[in-house]
Amino acid sequence: MAIKRVIGCLVVKGGIVVQSIGFERYLPVGRPEIAAHFFDQWGVDETIVLDIDASHQNRLIDPALVHKVSQAGFAALTAGGGIQTPDDIRILLEAGADKVSINRAATAGTAIIETAAKLFGSQSVIASVDVRKTVGGYQVFTDSGRKDCCIDPLTFSKRLADSGAGEIFLTSIDRDGGRNGYDLELIEQVAPTLGIPVIVCGGAGHPADMEAALAMDSVSAVAAANFFHHSEQSVSVVKSWLRNADAAVRGEYHAMYRSFAFSDDGRPLKRPEFDLGELVFEPIEDDLA
Repeated sequence: MAIKRVIGCLVVKGGIVVQSIGFERYLPVGRPEIAAHFFDQWGVDETIVLDIDASHQNRLIDPALVHKVSQAGFAALTAGGGIQTPDDIRILLEAGADKVSINRAATAGTAIIETAAKLFGSQSVIASVDVRKTVGGYQVFTDSGRKDCCIDPLTFSKRLADSGAGEIFLTSIDRDGGRNGYDLELIEQVAPTLGIPVIVCGGAGHPADMEAALAMDSVSAVAAANFFHHSEQSVSVVKSWLRNADAAVRGEYHAMYRSFAFSDDGRPLKRPEFDLGELVFEPIEDDLA
């Protein structure tokens, strides 16, 4: 059984991490490097940092910011925002990113995907597909949901996969920040026929939402932003829920809630007092150094 990933997203606006609600309202969280450090300590498999202002301001995500985030932990890092040329990609990879996420530039044509795959390898190229449900069905949008690209997500995603993208980052704008679960209908329409890994994002509000998405064979990873900006719903808690549900996710991290019961909102329940005497704490060498 293939191991699936749990990915933390850092949505950056004005140089700080924000919580995004429907790509329209934003609440401040804090400094990107601190949020990335928490992700790493909680056991995230990968981190994605996205500057949502960069494209419509015609600039690249700040390489210095990418470098700071890359130094905050050991998880693989994807950086996105304002990428237009292969030189932009090179700058971000040299700043510390392991992969790049390309959105707006790919809607203008697949040349940037093809060139990036040839120069840096498909494993470094993630094609980002942001989707809204309209009267006529699902449609791809860009510029943080401002511009309708007048193409359906399946056709667009196939085009990107055929052009050399290593992964598709599929986001439901409608579900963004809503905490009402991933858009499984959208995922089912797009992911099964692509032949490359698909990361899904938008709507996580409970570990069970991630369980449902990861149960789909065509989903390689779940990503969340707002949901992980609260310690009681950290990556380690989510992974514990998923492991208890027999989901194929990595479980190597500092805190693991084995044999814990969970509340209705997905948080570990307090153990009975008589259990405390049976707990065994093992020192972690890194913490003693």
